[in-house]
Parts: sequence; structure tokens; C-alpha cells
Amino acid sequence: MKSDLEIAQSAEMLPISKIAESINLSEEDYECYGRYKAKISDSYIRKIEGNKDGKLILVTAINPTPAGEGKTTTSVGLADAFHKLDKKVMLALREPSLGPCFGMKGGAAGGGYAQVVPMEEINLHFTGDFHAITSANNLLAALIDNHIQQGNELQIDTRQILWKRCLDMNDRSLRNVVVGLGAKTDGFVREDHFVITVASEIMAIFCLANNMADLKEKLGNIIVAYNLSGQPVTAKEIGAVGPMAALLKDAIKPNLVQTLEHTPCLIHGGPFANIAHGCNSIIATKTALKMADYTITEAGFGADLGAEKFLDIKCRKAGLKPDVAVLVATIRALKYNGGIPKDQLSTPNIDALKKGSVNLLKHIENLKKYNLPVIVAINAFVSDSKEEIEFLENICKENDVKFTLSDVWAKGGEGAVELANMIMETVDGKESSFKPLYEDELSLEDKISKVAKEIYGADGVSYSSTAVKNLKKINELGFGNLPICVAKTQYSLSDDPTLLGRPSGFEITVRDVYVSAGAGFVVVLTGDIMTMPGLPKSPQAYKIDVDDNGVIKGLF
Repeated sequence: MKSDLEIAQSAEMLPISKIAESINLSEEDYECYGRYKAKISDSYIRKIEGNKDGKLILVTAINPTPAGEGKTTTSVGLADAFHKLDKKVMLALREPSLGPCFGMKGGAAGGGYAQVVPMEEINLHFTGDFHAITSANNLLAALIDNHIQQGNELQIDTRQILWKRCLDMNDRSLRNVVVGLGAKTDGFVREDHFVITVASEIMAIFCLANNMADLKEKLGNIIVAYNLSGQPVTAKEIGAVGPMAALLKDAIKPNLVQTLEHTPCLIHGGPFANIAHGCNSIIATKTALKMADYTITEAGFGADLGAEKFLDIKCRKAGLKPDVAVLVATIRALKYNGGIPKDQLSTPNIDALKKGSVNLLKHIENLKKYNLPVIVAINAFVSDSKEEIEFLENICKENDVKFTLSDVWAKGGEGAVELANMIMETVDGKESSFKPLYEDELSLEDKISKVAKEIYGADGVSYSSTAVKNLKKINELGFGNLPICVAKTQYSLSDDPTLLGRPSGFEITVRDVYVSAGAGFVVVLTGDIMTMPGLPKSPQAYKIDVDDNGVIKGLF
């Protein structure tokens, strides 16, 4: 059996000019980055602003397990299915981070015969967007330290510098560092920290900005520190907005690539969903909606994280109204949620499936709270028994949810034609009735409680003394009307990764809270979630190599 990388490398890609031509782009509407990648121009995005929006399809999933769910693979295969049915379709995805690429997961561009290509380039440096974001983040850090070194006119309290440096790599040694060691001219000695680039506020801003003017305004609103009087100091006051925007000038343009079946795809931005808001850029999604009758996008990890943030943060900020949610699951993953070890998941087990299906039902229940129609797509494996499939289909019928099998890994777009037809039957000729879970006017504490109780199923929320103090300060500064972005483990509906299925009788523990004033949300840290991951004992990096002909091996 071919690996994902071997399938991708054996594909016959079309020149990106041919993909552009297929969606009616002229040469002035895009900028080539090599033979198979391009960026959509600002002028084209402005030109299509008046176009009617197509239908917006959100692909999400149950809580991730070691057995895998195939959310991105399903998204790609679904777009190919629409393409196969001669529908105008665009796929809008996130860019992969180098952290998991060299850490635990390997590549993140779909799988099997449902992939976006060029797979290796997308997973590695791509068009340099993440490098630009990293540089902008670290330029701001350098300007803060230089301001202090050159006299500290803004009276920054060096004990209350909030801005962290970043790197798009898993490196636990950089979580806590000391900078400024050496001579007096080497800077002011202080404790500093690194986050992974996908957790940087600039990544969040990048994905929530509508255009360059909006990007600059949001960059200027970043609170980088507090002064000696306890008042916030912003990136605008530091003088960092112009140079950061210059670094992001080209990165802000969405990237155009293709699937194995030559379906057009915009890949742009990539915040993690467990420590950030987990969605691709507003610019890419809005552009896709103007270009096609159907836009397929995804949100990271399970519906309790990525979908909640897509619906309560991204849709709120962008004025988006999704038309349907596709909830991806596998029978194997549901059996894992039912307590079966990974090495026994191929054995039919209705009892384990019944126990684990409560996770699926909770996510269905949650998505319906947003007034969204839900379609369950079971990512098929050869080990799935007829009895197990019928059991899940009956559960979905009992809960008034459409159900279908998806076999895109093996069959590409052909494996999702039934799903595509089901979606069209659901959304065509109908207006979206989407509504967010909570209103802006609700207090931060009530927003946290609402998400914890209604989405996670918690009995309540407990706060550390640090979180209580910081919540009070955030409210005093006037940020109480912002949406919340909960940083939580992806493996459980709770904040304890070991509690699988549908846990009950637990509290969500908030250990800290801080405002991302530029991005426009309040981050709520729970459990032991890290904003700078570490590498595992045997990282994926050990398997990656390049041969004498420049061909990459072992990426996935």
C-alpha cells in the first residue's frame, strides 16, 4: 500500500496557471510562487467583493484519538466530490505547522487519494507565510526590548512584559528563558518566554483580519506590557505597526493550490485549535465564498474546540453564517472512546461502539445549539462491520441527523458523492439560521460558564487566584464584551485528557486568563495546556530525509 507521501509524489499536478484559468482568474489576478503555487492578488479580492456568497460548509469532528478521524481528508474528498458533480466549489484550509510535522503527526494535507498538493511544500516552507508571521512577532519583541534599553520613555514595567517571542517548532527548552545576559549594552536582563508560531497573537490577528487596513489596526491594539502605573502599553505606542505590516504584506494574500483531482483550494493561516482559535483566515474564507457556489472549510480538532471557536469567534468577527456542519467520526475512534485499546480497534465490538458513541451524540447536540443542520460522515475503514455501521446509522436517525459513509481515502471524490448530494439537499434554496452560543453583552464569567456547561458538559467552573485577579483587570480595562478563546486539551470534552466518551461530574479549572486585544478575544487557559509543545521520545523528524535527487521521504 502506498503512503500518503508516495501517492502525492506520483500525482500529475496541473500548472497553477491552469487551476487559475479553471476558476476564471486572469494573469493579473494571481502571483505565481513556483509552478504549482500562487497567491491571490489584493486587486482581485477587491474586484469580487460585490459577488454573492455561496454556501458555507463547516467540517468538524469528534474528539481526536490515536485511531484518527480524517477531518482534513474528508474536507478534501468532499470538495473533490462537488468538483466531480460539476459544481463551483472552493476548499479553504489551514496551513500546517512545522511543529507537529516534525513532532508527532507528520504532514497535514489530507490523506490517501484526498490530498492537497504539492504536499511536501505545503507541509514545509510553503510560501513563507509562517516565517513572515514569526518575523513580525519577533520584531515586536525586539522593539520592546530596544525601547527599554534606549531609556524606556513609556515607563514599561519590566516585570509585566506580556509579549513573547515565537518559533514554529516544538521546543520545550524555550518555554522559559532569560534574555539580556552579558554586558550592559546587551540589554536589560529579564525572564522571557517562547510560544509556537501558531499560538502567537499575530497568527490569530492574521486569520481574523479582513484586509491590510484592518490588520494594521489590530496589530496596533496588541497589549505588549503594562507600565509602572498599571496601564497597558500597545504595539502602536512602541512604533511596531508599520514594520510588522511590511513583513506581512505578501503573507496576507491567500495561497492557491490544488487537490489530487485538480479542485482549487485556498490554504491560508493556521492557528492551533487547542491553544488558539483553530481556523484558516477570514480573507481566504470570504474570498472562497465569493468565488464559488459551495465553500468547504474545517476547524481544528473536535467540535468542542475548533467548531466552537469557528462559530463563536470567527463567524462573529467576519459576519459569516455557515449553512451546515459535517461531523466526521470513525467507528474505530468511537470504540476507542468506549474503552477499547488501540490494538483491538479492528475487531467488531458493538458494546464498545455503544459506549463510545456518546461522544458523537454530545457533538451532535452541541452543533444543533447553533441552529445548524448536522450531517454525520463516518470515515470508512475496511475493518468496519455491517452491524457497527447499522448501529450508528440508527443512532443518527433517532437523533434526527443525516448519516453517510465517506470513503475518500481510498476513492477520492468518488467516495464522498453521496455526502455532497446530501449537503446540497440540505442547503440549496435555504437561508442559514445560524446563531452564536452567547451574546457579546454576557459577562466573561458567564461566557466561560456557558461554554463549559453547554459545550463541554461540565458542572461548573473553578478559578485560580491568578485567573480571578486577571479577569478583574480585563473587565476594568473594558474588554468584558469580547468573545472567549478557551485553551483546552483536544482529547476530551473535559480539561482532563484521560476522560474519554462523554464525561460528567467534573469542573473546568481555569488557571489563567489574558486578553488578546489585537485579535479581539480573551484567552482562557485550562488544565496543563502548553503554548510551546515539546517533542516526543521518537519524533517524526527521525523518519524524514531527502534523497540524492532531492525527493523527500518519510514526511507522512
